[in-house]
Amino acid sequence: MNGQSQHGVALITALIVTALAVVIAVSMVSAQHIDIRRTGNVLDGDQAYLYALGVESWAQGVLAEDRRKNQTDTLQDAWATVLPPIDVEGGKVAGVISDQQGLFNLNNLVQNGQKSEADVIIFRRLLINLNLDHDLVWPLVDWIDPDVELSFPNGAEDAEYLKRTPPYRTANAPLVSASELLLVNGYTSEVYAQLAPYVGALPAVTNINVNTAPPEVLAALANGIALSEAQSVAQTRTQQPFATVQEFAAHPALAGRSIPQAKLSVQSGYFLVAGAATAGRGQVQLYSLLSRNDAGVVSTLARTQGAY
Repeated sequence: MNGQSQHGVALITALIVTALAVVIAVSMVSAQHIDIRRTGNVLDGDQAYLYALGVESWAQGVLAEDRRKNQTDTLQDAWATVLPPIDVEGGKVAGVISDQQGLFNLNNLVQNGQKSEADVIIFRRLLINLNLDHDLVWPLVDWIDPDVELSFPNGAEDAEYLKRTPPYRTANAPLVSASELLLVNGYTSEVYAQLAPYVGALPAVTNINVNTAPPEVLAALANGIALSEAQSVAQTRTQQPFATVQEFAAHPALAGRSIPQAKLSVQSGYFLVAGAATAGRGQVQLYSLLSRNDAGVVSTLARTQGAY
């Protein structure tokens, strides 16, 4: 190989090495940019989460103050006011508090290991009022109760769920969230969407707050209450909330009805806070289940992001 050929090979080799170096450098810079962007997103997400926790703290303060001032809970109280989007450093926060005792507590269906007949009746009425199959109560009772005996006529125990893909067993325990219904036989996504606005899953047996319950829940309290009558009751409380359960039961629209007063209340101990926060490119939707005792002490029982 003559000198000219050697010089050409050396030049080509140098060009190849230079090209490889450029490719590697570009790749490293690109990876660095991605890492910086990823780190920024993580930091923004963390900041947004902290802002959402601030919404939770706001709700705790509002609920504690409300108990000091009131012994009843109504939709006219300060806690029922929506927190509109508020500017914070680098982002926004917003939030809303909802009374979970205005809903039917699904875990009331089983008490001390046995189904609660009174609550089964209320839930069946609610299902009927929503044009759903009233026998959906039975697979839910079987999901919660501790035994493996099928409820008649439409119960479902392990044998039903073990043949699914993937297989699973009944919880045989109280529901952690109302969304757990999607695991129960017969509760399709359509059924759940229709039922979700009116039910909750609380960690203790609770009474329904007649000052905050939607008309659909009020109509399920006794036989023969039409939705229009329940709406009339709900309209009355916007002007004058009920001070006692007895006052509620005496409403003219409920005359002659056998109202289960022992299942009702005019105050609440469980609330759900839906907090939304943004910070830079970070976005967080945080749901916090709060418990408030008679002394006004508020504590957080559970948190979840995205959906509750």
